[in-house]
Amino acid sequence: MSTEETRAAAREPAFAAGAITERIIAEKQGAVGWITFNNPKRRNAISVDMWEAIPAVFDQFEADPEIRVIVLAGAGDKAFVSGADISQFEDRRSSAEDVQRYENISENAQRRIQSSDKPVVAMIRGFCLGAGINIALAADLRLVADDARFGIPAARMGLGYRVSSTKNLVDAIGAANAREMLLTARQFNAEEARSMGLAHHVVPPAELRALVFETCATIAANAPLTMRTAKRIIRELLETPSDFDAAACDALISQCFESADYVEGRRAFMEKRRPVFRGC
Repeated sequence: MSTEETRAAAREPAFAAGAITERIIAEKQGAVGWITFNNPKRRNAISVDMWEAIPAVFDQFEADPEIRVIVLAGAGDKAFVSGADISQFEDRRSSAEDVQRYENISENAQRRIQSSDKPVVAMIRGFCLGAGINIALAADLRLVADDARFGIPAARMGLGYRVSSTKNLVDAIGAANAREMLLTARQFNAEEARSMGLAHHVVPPAELRALVFETCATIAANAPLTMRTAKRIIRELLETPSDFDAAACDALISQCFESADYVEGRRAFMEKRRPVFRGC
């Protein structure tokens, strides 16, 4: 995609849409699959049907070879995701059984995002709180508008913050910053988020969409097998040493060197042209 094509795409207000649930909108534009959290009346708070829809959309996008990168975004300009939908807590999270069922559903969605072999970009404006942090941390890149606000208010509600989410937080921002975020339950601005490693890039709101499109264009031009290998090896490296699967990592690397894309990459370099990768 050329620079002009990228800029033109960034100006487009909408795509051809299909909905899994009205609160999760799945859209495809070229090599980019978009997932929009569409609950603006509640600042895109995540409801149970939204959690349940996330794995289905990821399955759909991963099965489409034309899609090279997935973007997560919130509807409107007030929030990425402002947390779990508290209005459902009385019905969905009141008893021990309900809590466990809810945790299983939300954990499954978080794991599905994190286990995606395709790069995942979180485009963040406004509030990114609680469950929004969980979702953002499951993405590979977090591109942020300078009006964003990050926080985990669990300590103000008596919630137990689950182990997998705490690990993702510590892996991303370190134990010291994780302690401050969890113990104070305060909101952090975009620059604070960037300084602790929670945000990769921060730009004015008017520039965020263009940054996301340019980043997606860059990613989409890269070799899918190489990116898959990088993602899987990084996940392995974040496991405990006893769980590290060196043989699986070596096999992934070998697949890259044995691929047609590796041949294409070498030839394109020698011929001084852009490679055309096909993921095989």
